[in-house]
Amino acid sequence: MTRRRATRLTAVALALVGVLATTACSGDDGTPAKPPLAGGASALPGPAPAGLALRPAPSGAPGAPAVTGTLTDGTRVAFADLWAARPVVLVFFSSWCTVCQQRQDALSELARTHRDSVAFVGVATEDTADDLQRYLRDHRVEYPVVVDDDGAIWRSYAVREPPAVVIVAKGGALLRGWPGGVDAAALDARLRELVLP
Repeated sequence: MTRRRATRLTAVALALVGVLATTACSGDDGTPAKPPLAGGASALPGPAPAGLALRPAPSGAPGAPAVTGTLTDGTRVAFADLWAARPVVLVFFSSWCTVCQQRQDALSELARTHRDSVAFVGVATEDTADDLQRYLRDHRVEYPVVVDDDGAIWRSYAVREPPAVVIVAKGGALLRGWPGGVDAAALDARLRELVLP
């Protein structure tokens, strides 16, 4: 093979690699690929850390409703699967709720702080998909969010209006609920009581 031909083949190969690299990040029609929806399956918690020590739930605590819901990206999730390995904080909210907006940044930070030991799950209702995505991105919500279009999950937890927060122990015992929501400092204190040093 001549040197000139080898140079030409190298140039063609590099051009092909460049085309493949740019199309790998775009849709079939050449448009840029959309980022994953906030609150979808990519936000689900991974396995609980080995050796996670938790305070047992009080005897006689009622069981939390073991419902199944759909995340923002259409993925089905069973709440019982989430609390099988660690406690779960359920955050009931709507994007139009002023109190929810005021408290969400602190809750998002709290979820990041407790990421390994406690799973946070949002439950949204009375929202459009666009408004919900804007809210999740604006407030850096990095945990999964169930879309409760018909309000059935809200009703199963006796939530009448946003915000509300519920803590479920590992295994599904209902530990505490706050109609009207709770500030991040008080919730943080309760979560620290659950996880043993």
